[in-house]
Amino acid sequence: LASAEPPPHTTGPRRIETPAEVASEATDDWGLHPTRPDWSKGFDWTPGEAGAAATLSDFLARGAKTYSGGRDRPGLSSTSRLSPHLHWGEISPWRAAHRVRETAPTAEAAKFVSELGWRDFSAHLLHHFPTIVDRAFRPEYEAMPWRNDPEGLEAWKRGRTGYPLVDAGMRQLWTTGWMHNRVRMVAASFLVKHLLIDWREGEAWFWDTLVDADLASNAQNWQWVAGSGADAAPYFRIFNPIGQGEKFDPDGAYVRRWVPELRRLPDRWLHSPWTAPAEVLRDAGVRLGTDYPHPILDHAQARARALDALKTVSGRDASADPD
Repeated sequence: LASAEPPPHTTGPRRIETPAEVASEATDDWGLHPTRPDWSKGFDWTPGEAGAAATLSDFLARGAKTYSGGRDRPGLSSTSRLSPHLHWGEISPWRAAHRVRETAPTAEAAKFVSELGWRDFSAHLLHHFPTIVDRAFRPEYEAMPWRNDPEGLEAWKRGRTGYPLVDAGMRQLWTTGWMHNRVRMVAASFLVKHLLIDWREGEAWFWDTLVDADLASNAQNWQWVAGSGADAAPYFRIFNPIGQGEKFDPDGAYVRRWVPELRRLPDRWLHSPWTAPAEVLRDAGVRLGTDYPHPILDHAQARARALDALKTVSGRDASADPD
């Protein structure tokens, strides 16, 4: 896939016959933009072909040459941010691939093109298996013992789980309409594995809040995290939000931006503030339970519960979780 070449170029028609005197209106006159309140003012996205071209140019100058490593660091500007433009057809994936291949080293370009391929894979799945939007691709996962936890779901949506990396991602999503890919996986895993809340609840929330919400990709990626998808291997993966934060946000740049109440906490305790000594919390101005919530669950206990639940539908021992 990374070496795939575009189809032969075809020229457009020289003339398009259109009806005469077609009435038209400017979309700005429709009053579609929110005003009371303007919940879109934090969106970091300029719709349209010009916006797509500018985003691609920025990526070529900023992150393309170090894409394979930088793409997992949410505190860095290393991803392409092209997903909304690709979804809305404002830029061709072949154009993006071509420009990156011209600019970045071969290995970096190959990684970027392979990520574009996941979009096509998702579209392929949706075409052949249209039920993946609301039913598990692996039928046995319809028996997953999901929990009804309205309070947990609301804490997850609002970025108040007590796990800084998860909360940072959910707040970035609410503010900007976009979330870093690595953090999407961690946040999604927290909902379906830690909280044992049906993946369809998360898929619906992402559908409502993402500017790049794509029916095929959204369903496929949520099912991948839930273990019920076509390529969910290993199905028992449970992302540790503490370890993921320490590994991919080691200097805390991402968490400090989106969870500013923790910004003065030293790196050592940033991703698990409840483990910090009382004097460290005091010096950082953090009052757990007041400024920032205590964890709504214990990671080890939630992991064990999830593995037990997965065993009931898979019939296999899932204790060898690599994450």
